[in-house]
Amino acid sequence: MLPLVALVGRPNVGKSTLFNLLTRTRDALVADQPGVTRDRQYGVCRLIEQRPFMVVDTGGLTDASEGVAGATVRQAEAAIDESDLILFVVDARDGLGAADEAILDLLRRSGKPLLLLVNKTDGMDVDQALAEFASTGVSPALGLSAAHHRGVSALLAAIEARLPEAVEEVDSDPDRLRLAIIGRPNVGKSTLVNRLLGEERVIASEVAGTTRDAISVDMERDGRRYRLIDTAGIRRRARVEEAVEKFSVLKALRAIESAQVALVMLDASEGVTDQDATVLGHALEAGRGLVIVVNKWDGLDKDQRAHIHQELERKLSFVQYAPVVTISAKHGSGLRELLRAVHRVHVSCTRELGTAELTRALESAYENLSPPAVRGQVAKLRFAHPAGTNPPTIVIHGTRIKDLPMNYKRYLENFFRKRFKLVGTPLKLEFRQGHNPYAEKKNVLTEAQQRKRRRLMQHVKKH
Repeated sequence: MLPLVALVGRPNVGKSTLFNLLTRTRDALVADQPGVTRDRQYGVCRLIEQRPFMVVDTGGLTDASEGVAGATVRQAEAAIDESDLILFVVDARDGLGAADEAILDLLRRSGKPLLLLVNKTDGMDVDQALAEFASTGVSPALGLSAAHHRGVSALLAAIEARLPEAVEEVDSDPDRLRLAIIGRPNVGKSTLVNRLLGEERVIASEVAGTTRDAISVDMERDGRRYRLIDTAGIRRRARVEEAVEKFSVLKALRAIESAQVALVMLDASEGVTDQDATVLGHALEAGRGLVIVVNKWDGLDKDQRAHIHQELERKLSFVQYAPVVTISAKHGSGLRELLRAVHRVHVSCTRELGTAELTRALESAYENLSPPAVRGQVAKLRFAHPAGTNPPTIVIHGTRIKDLPMNYKRYLENFFRKRFKLVGTPLKLEFRQGHNPYAEKKNVLTEAQQRKRRRLMQHVKKH
């Protein structure tokens, strides 16, 4: 495993900015206000040649013990326990405070190697800023400005000198099944992640909007490898006011793009809302496989469950092909059925279809129901071939198909889906009009042909 370097400090000292700088990403959410980061965020730093290492961003350490703030502190303490090197980040503009001294005492008791990073030194005398923190006794102390990329070389050299000797590069593992867990706020996404992992990996709270970053966590279960992406709740744009929440929603949409299958979570106690349909629409636009997960099922009686099933059929009729799984993330019921549905959808998403079988299916569909005549002409469907997976894409060639009615296109989509047993995946059909190679060519008559044409026309006029 790669060595792990933890970024630790008070809220709003620049840990997330430094994380993005070291990992060359924008994975950590950055805003000019404290308390933005809550969960642990992992990334890989490859700025040191031949010595890559893992970086973990943490929420600000405070004296809180209850609620979301207390859970954030526990996440940071877990990162300290599993780290090989701790980067203690302080704010040069605020100076050394009582909160910094309390954190330093905690870090010393951990017994882990420690580096003191005095951040936000831009526009200041670096030596004077470092002198204010000399009383901590941590040597060496490094001055830097993460926002302006200053002092990074000295930081990397200090990290390299303290990394464990044995370094193994981890496999990027492209075969992991990537699952994005999306939905409205407070439907149980983080609770589901923790239940699947068997630990409190991400903060789960009854307070809506607890998750802000898109957190990726690797998991292995029953010999299969997964990458779970816990996302922030997606609300209607009219209700998104804070800039932090806007960025959270954008990161959730990016997580959908990077996943192979999207688990769209609904709250059974609230029924199917219009916003649930909006969240589904985001997954459909990305072309990802869908599994509809109805959470908090254990709290409903028989009549309420029947009502939810009716709502699903009525309001989500546009995704009838998506399997519906009822679970209780809090108690762990239905998880085995959920993973079975995920694998069925993944197989359908990544299935590679052949040209011959697609053309035979197209011929069968045409024989069962030919397209209606448009302005007295009927479209001819010649052949079909594949053009990609996730989602499966089929290109259909023919003549006079630009005016093919939408209901017939839906018929073809449903026919292909049933013929090849595609479950939970959108199916993209592309129609290409046959090109006439002689359409723009004009036959130029020779001089002898023109004389013959004139004689013929004179004969026609006489008779």
